[in-house]
Amino acid sequence: MNTKIGFVGLGIMGKPMVKNLIKNGFETKVFNRSQSPVEELLSTGAIAAHSAAAAAENVDAVITMLANDQAVESIYLGENGIIQGIQKGTIAVDMSTTSPDTARKIDTLLKERGATLLDAPVSGGDVGAADASLSIMVGGDEAAFDKMLPIFKAMGRNISHVGESGAGQIAKCANQIIVALTIEAVSEALLLVHRSGADPEKVRNALMGGFAQSRVLELHGQRMIQRNFEPGGKVSIHKKDNEIALELASRLNLYLPGTSLVSQLWNAASAQNGGQDWDHSGLLRLLELMSNTTISNA
Repeated sequence: MNTKIGFVGLGIMGKPMVKNLIKNGFETKVFNRSQSPVEELLSTGAIAAHSAAAAAENVDAVITMLANDQAVESIYLGENGIIQGIQKGTIAVDMSTTSPDTARKIDTLLKERGATLLDAPVSGGDVGAADASLSIMVGGDEAAFDKMLPIFKAMGRNISHVGESGAGQIAKCANQIIVALTIEAVSEALLLVHRSGADPEKVRNALMGGFAQSRVLELHGQRMIQRNFEPGGKVSIHKKDNEIALELASRLNLYLPGTSLVSQLWNAASAQNGGQDWDHSGLLRLLELMSNTTISNA
């Protein structure tokens, strides 16, 4: 039987994820509040839905990829939301990054309808979304995860069931702490290299062969040197993600000094002209401003 999917949220990440689902033979109907990405996807074989509720009707699974907790709650629970269209036995998969509480709340409400929610945030940015190499961290019912695995494999490579409802979002908090602090560390390192008179590109290449090697150094280090700050993962999104981690840490009475520091740097970057829409590797630009220097490989 042909697996039918609904997909809501066609932004930087969602649109290429849908393309990969269609490429792998999944019948996919899509909804987005703005119509231009819907129209683009129609030419690839997608089917248009007139609402989030309609996207959830008569499908095996409905997937969401949205900006924040407020958007997720609105799409699932608001007027013409997914909860109004979802049917018994349907699996909902929220691949947005939200608080664990939001995931648990929606899962509880969907279970009252005979459906279930997997919280399945991703890591890998727009590059991972485009080439189907996302890491997918999944919380929720394990049997539902097993059913979704072929669909996840159309969008990602490193796919892990990490625990009960909300556990996927907790894993994403951990991921975003590590990524943010590594972006900050790479920015500092390249600034030091540049100000010291060495070649940032040559030093980066040397570091890639040692213990400092990371995907952030590989991909974002190159972005920094090439001055490419077009958004893959936006400053505004990473700022929100780290705030989720800090709120959770506060409730758990945890002291996370590095996360607190980088959260303030996201705030400062957001205050710059257009800063909220910088790629998160654009954190370098803030540190450059503070150090009155600009790295370049020229």
